[in-house]
Amino acid sequence: MSRRWLTVVLGCIASVAVHAERITDIAQVAGARSNQLVGYGLAVGLDNSGDQTTQVPFTTQSITNMLQQFGINISSTLVTRTQLRNAAAVMVTAELPPFAKPGQPIDVTVSSIGNARSLRGGELLMTPLHGADGEVYAMAQGSIAIGGINGQGASGSSVQVNVSNSGRIPAGATVERAVPGTLSSGGLVRLNLYNPDFQTAARVANAINAQMGRGTAVAQDPATIVVRAPLDPGQTVSYLASIESINVTPAEAPAKVIVNSRTGTVVINSTVQVSPAAVSHGSITVTISENPQVSQPGAFSGGRTQVVPQSTVDVSENGGHMFRFGPSVDLNQIVHAINQVGASPTDLISILQALKEAGALHAQLIVI
Repeated sequence: MSRRWLTVVLGCIASVAVHAERITDIAQVAGARSNQLVGYGLAVGLDNSGDQTTQVPFTTQSITNMLQQFGINISSTLVTRTQLRNAAAVMVTAELPPFAKPGQPIDVTVSSIGNARSLRGGELLMTPLHGADGEVYAMAQGSIAIGGINGQGASGSSVQVNVSNSGRIPAGATVERAVPGTLSSGGLVRLNLYNPDFQTAARVANAINAQMGRGTAVAQDPATIVVRAPLDPGQTVSYLASIESINVTPAEAPAKVIVNSRTGTVVINSTVQVSPAAVSHGSITVTISENPQVSQPGAFSGGRTQVVPQSTVDVSENGGHMFRFGPSVDLNQIVHAINQVGASPTDLISILQALKEAGALHAQLIVI
C-alpha cells in the first residue's frame, strides 16, 4: 500500500468532525418509508441488439402473448424462426416514495434478463409494477436512457464503456395506487434513528423537550423517540417540520475497522484506539521463472529436437521492520506507523487482525 493511499483514507475520516445535525438528517418519522416495486416487461425498438429468440424462450413467449392481446394469433415457433433481435425481456424496478399519490411520476430502472447486448434506443412497453403484496402500484412506459457504449467489429474485436444493457427512464412510471400511511397514532409520533444509539436517542429527546416543552419527547429505546403531537391532523405537519429543524449533536460512532478483503480497502474511524503492542512486519517474495531450453541431438543420432523445461525459484524476504504502539494510540499514529513500513493492503489487513487477536485493537474488526 502506498503512503498516498493511507493518507487519503485518513483525510476522509479525519475531516468528519462531530458537529450538530438536524433531526431530519439522523432520524425519520415512523411510517414515512419508501416501498420497492418490480415488474416484468418488454423493450422494443432495439438496433438488432436484443435477445436471441432461439436462446431466450421466455422472450418469444412474451412477444406471442403481447401480440395475442392485439388480436394477432401467431405461434411461438414462427416467432423463433423469424429471429427477432429488436426486442428484449427486461425487469423494471422502482422506488415508491412515502406519501406518493396517484398520478405522480417516479423514475424506473430497466435491466435486461436475457442475452441482449444493448438497450440503447429501446422503448419500454406498458409494464405494471407490483409491490410486495402483489398489488399494482404504478405503470411504467417510455424511452430508455443508456449511459454505456459498446461496439463490435466484424473480426470480433469489441469495446465497452460502462453497462449498456441497463438504463433508466426518468419519470417513466405513474403512480396508480397510494400506500396508506399515518404520521401520528393517538397523538403520538415516533422518530426512528438511522443509526440506533442510546446516547443519541437521549440527546434527541432532550433537545426536543428543551425546544417544545418538558415531557414532549421520550426515548423509548436506542432507535425510537416517542413525541407527543397535536391531535389535529392539520397541525401535525407544521409541528413535525419544527421538530425536524432542531439541531442535535450525535454521539461518537463506535470504534470500527472495516476491511474489504476482496478489494484491499481498509477504513478506520477516528475512535479506534490501540493498546501498547509491538508489531514486526516483513515481506516474503517468491519469484518463479520459466526458461525452456532446446535440446538438439547430435548428427545422425536419430534423435529428435525437444524443448526441455527449466524452472527457477527464488525466495527473498524484505523489510522485517518492527514498530511499537504506545498507550492510547490514535488513528494518526496508526496510519503513520503503517506508512513508515510501506505496508500493502494485504499486509495491513494481517496486522489489524493480529492486533485484534492480541487484544490490542480496541475496535470492532468487520471483514466484508
